[in-house]
Amino acid sequence: MTDSTRTELHPADAEGGASRGGSPQKSAPEAPIPASDTSAGKTKRIGDRLFSGIATASGALAVALIAAIALFLLIRAIPSLQANQANFLFSREWDTGDPENLRFGILDLAWITIASSVLALVIAMPLSCGIALFLTHYAPRRLARPFAYLIDLLAAVPSVVYGLWGFLVLGPVLQPVAIWLNENLGWIPLFAEGNIRPVGSGADVFTAGIVLAVMIIPTITGVSREVFERTPKAHIEGALALGATKWEVVRTTVWPFGRNGFIGGSMLGLGRALGETMALTIILSSATAPPSYSFFDAGATFASKIALGSAEFNHNLQVGAYISAGLVLFVITFVVNALARWIESNSGKGKA
Repeated sequence: MTDSTRTELHPADAEGGASRGGSPQKSAPEAPIPASDTSAGKTKRIGDRLFSGIATASGALAVALIAAIALFLLIRAIPSLQANQANFLFSREWDTGDPENLRFGILDLAWITIASSVLALVIAMPLSCGIALFLTHYAPRRLARPFAYLIDLLAAVPSVVYGLWGFLVLGPVLQPVAIWLNENLGWIPLFAEGNIRPVGSGADVFTAGIVLAVMIIPTITGVSREVFERTPKAHIEGALALGATKWEVVRTTVWPFGRNGFIGGSMLGLGRALGETMALTIILSSATAPPSYSFFDAGATFASKIALGSAEFNHNLQVGAYISAGLVLFVITFVVNALARWIESNSGKGKA
């Protein structure tokens, strides 16, 4: 073969021929990583570690604060509980005037707190669910947004205003309803005459529960609305394509998807109701006799009792008596949260 007819091999073909000829194949050297990419990777890793540390510290701080509050309540409550001359859980007495002869129990406080909060929850849950569904799937867009703002504004009203409104305005309006319930359902203990005369005076659990319902509606509605809006569009469009009505779409797609969120929002509202102070202090503070376990009772909740007894905070044992009541309220909130978790885990998200 002459030089004129000789062809020049491609470098890749030459490497292939070398490998076929049995000589070792050499890999091409790796290109060096640019210094800019290396510094960017280091910066990213530092940012990840920094964010991870901040997030971990924030979570640990929240747990530490809760543990510190529980420890404080427990330490301050134990001396008073040891000096208590009455049964703390089942006594109806509350006499902390003499630190040497403390007699206090939480039975009546627990009744007023739980009765008013549960009544509020029973009223607020269906209303909040209906409002949330209306705003997300029925109301026109131009109406839904301002109406949602209006509902959210209810959460900004001070609780003392709710208390005055309930006592001075709502109570007299509800008096005919309270009298009718007492006359027709008085054979049920919950609707029998309470320790406030006359029935329907407005200073009772019945009025307080309705006021609390109005106060917690924005909380439940806000959470439920956010959850209902996140229902997958494909599910809704698929149901409509199969000929489902608006109600059938809500029942088969929106409600199963948002049920857990609605329950969680309801538990948040219940927590707000359990800890409410000023509104219930104004409405329920006119009691002069022990409660008779009726919706037409007046009295004090855990929170309002602590607020009303602040003038007695002159002795550690007296303060400890009220802190003991606060400790029970603290435990109740934990039980409510645990119950909410249990309901959510057993509600079966996605089931009809």
